[in-house]
Amino acid sequence: MRILQPADWLKPRGFSHGVALEGPGRWIVLAGQTGGDEQGEYQPDMAGQVGVALRRIIKLLAEGGAGPEHIVRLTWYLTSRGEYEAAGAGIGAAWRETLGRNFPPSTLLYVDGLVDARAKVEIEVTAFVPTA
Repeated sequence: MRILQPADWLKPRGFSHGVALEGPGRWIVLAGQTGGDEQGEYQPDMAGQVGVALRRIIKLLAEGGAGPEHIVRLTWYLTSRGEYEAAGAGIGAAWRETLGRNFPPSTLLYVDGLVDARAKVEIEVTAFVPTA
């Protein structure tokens, strides 16, 4: 995977503008993961829900024989700009715990609500695992 970063553009913080993939491999596409745990319970705060969603993503990737280094796209759906901005430190800690130093292309969208009214975040993932 090659990160697409024009030399005359500022480097973005926390994501990449794009990636280029070449060669044979396997795609993994995950449904949007919310911050609900295995019992369907939600933490009350945005950072807690992002942490749960990212851990769910890592577990699903592992089921497919992939890791965070294989993520080529994230799409975030968030219910509150204010809560997201206020939760920056907690979200950063959850990112470091799960995705480490991987910063794939990401899109963040603010929406009116998600299917489960308790959910504050839902994250979709596309990953690519090159053939060894």
